[in-house]
Amino acid sequence: MRITEQGWLTGAEHVLSPNCDERPAGEVSLLVIHNISLPPDQFGGDGVQRLFTNTLDPSEHPYYQTIAGLKVSAHFFIRRDGHLIQFVSCSQRAWHAGASCWQGAHRCNDYSIGIELEGSDCTPFTDDQYAVLRQLTRALRTRYALRGIAGHSDIAPQRKTDPGPYFDWLRYLTSLS
Repeated sequence: MRITEQGWLTGAEHVLSPNCDERPAGEVSLLVIHNISLPPDQFGGDGVQRLFTNTLDPSEHPYYQTIAGLKVSAHFFIRRDGHLIQFVSCSQRAWHAGASCWQGAHRCNDYSIGIELEGSDCTPFTDDQYAVLRQLTRALRTRYALRGIAGHSDIAPQRKTDPGPYFDWLRYLTSLS
């Protein structure tokens, strides 16, 4: 795995999301870990991909009606079986963090890479997900001078809880050594 000069990961499936724009000047310095499942707590469907590509049908599930019209994306999505999808080039700003702040710097989307893990706050993540997350993080560290890794809950603590209590930070961070 490696990140090309254009910000695309080799070896990942590429599905383009319109929910991104140009980054302001500055370097990518933060990695943000999220969790998502659509419908909530259900895995394996195409809801996340359709949300990130603005093709989610609000009539398919009552929860989808509550997020209709939402324009969000992440750079990467790691499914429970380890399948990796990239939606936005790392050179662009994906709309994953919302109102956020990390170590006094606001607007985390400006300088971060967002990785969504298929999961929830109620379910442990899989070995396959940790393995792919480790490989992806190493590739990102090779390409960018990352100074921090945070959960969505760390950068938006009043709004977000992900990646949640079942994300094993110790396992993840020690695997990067």
